[in-house]
Amino acid sequence: MTASTYKVAVALEVACQIVDGELSATQRVHIPADEKRLGNGISGTRDEVDISVRDLMLLMMQVSDNTATDTLQAMVGTDRINARLASLGLTETIVRLDCDGIIAEVMADLGGHADELDDLQGGDPLGLGPDQIKAALAASPALAGETGNVSTARDMTRLLRMIWTDTAGPAAACDHVRTVMSHQFAPHRLSTSYKDGPLISGKTGTFWGGIRNEVGVVDFRDGERFAVAVFLRQEGYDLRDAGADAVIGEVARLAIDHLRHSSSPR
Repeated sequence: MTASTYKVAVALEVACQIVDGELSATQRVHIPADEKRLGNGISGTRDEVDISVRDLMLLMMQVSDNTATDTLQAMVGTDRINARLASLGLTETIVRLDCDGIIAEVMADLGGHADELDDLQGGDPLGLGPDQIKAALAASPALAGETGNVSTARDMTRLLRMIWTDTAGPAAACDHVRTVMSHQFAPHRLSTSYKDGPLISGKTGTFWGGIRNEVGVVDFRDGERFAVAVFLRQEGYDLRDAGADAVIGEVARLAIDHLRHSSSPR
């Protein structure tokens, strides 16, 4: 399950359509108060919002705003996102749903409704005990990646490599994606891999059932840069787990350091 890491593909399609003249970066988009999703950014505001396309893209990547994502995904078309991924040879990456659909699918697996998911953060909206919730999450086809949005760490690093080398689309579009990814506010995963120095651009992906992912690029600003993707599945289902977050940064650092100090071709 990709969780929110699939938003990199959404961002690429938005940026490409802007460069191709199909969308205007400054076009104003009206979002009614009753059409917001669970999550951060616009998703957490209480009133209607008017915002530009490019700022929706920024919020989608910066704070993983689900409302911004679903708005943009509807504008560019899920079929267009998949067509671009296929054209790049990323055959293991499939986008079937928007954020609202992802949430609804998992809640259906659990026997509940999407409007109950907010309470799941507090424990038990479905009247199940902790062990029953854990078992239901473990048995969910959506969380197992059998349905919904799927990818692999290999596909995600290939996608990032193409974005960073201007081969995923027009150079201006790739540059736009790189810029918004550099503004991600998530100091607890990939960003823990190194202290201040490298430029770290990333996208987190978190979901119930122990889904904890991050993809990104670590740029040492000396000509060395590395695309990395860590897809982690916890035994537990806590949304807040500092230890698991730190593991993502540590695994990324170990892999990158091995490549940096290896004499083998990379």
